[in-house]
Amino acid sequence: MQIQTSILQDIDIIFELYDKAITYQKERYRLHWPVFKRTLVENEIKEKRQFKIVINNSVVCVFAITYEDPFIWEEKNKDTAVYIHRIATHPNFRGQNFVSQIVEWAKNHAIKNNKDFVRLDTTGENKKLITHYCKSGFSFLGMIYLKSTTHLPKHYQNGEPVCLFEIKTR
Repeated sequence: MQIQTSILQDIDIIFELYDKAITYQKERYRLHWPVFKRTLVENEIKEKRQFKIVINNSVVCVFAITYEDPFIWEEKNKDTAVYIHRIATHPNFRGQNFVSQIVEWAKNHAIKNNKDFVRLDTTGENKKLITHYCKSGFSFLGMIYLKSTTHLPKHYQNGEPVCLFEIKTR
């Protein structure tokens, strides 16, 4: 298992994993991701902020990071942090605890880049996901209602609370 920076040739598999994640979310939860814009992912790849987990030359999981998230983290955005977004795992590889491996990678990445936190959020009160993120090392900071969502993807624009999680790196 390796975590690697995604390349433009990965974009179709990234969207395939997003589609599978959205299908899974629709089957189990009231809230789900929208279809993301291709330009969003292309820009993340160009900026080296889109990553993939590779096993035996196959992409089995993807995620993105950013170093700012002001519309979600508001005042806390002034802290230095790595923000993890859009973890999507191929259905044949679910249950292999990739979140914990992403967390370890993100903590090392944060420390190497002088960031004080690794952060993550999710929309809605998904108790199973809250428990999973806490077992993966995050502290659950609680739920907030966002003040402004016009600059965020559609799944943040539904009036649902957002759950905030963080790990202090130093």
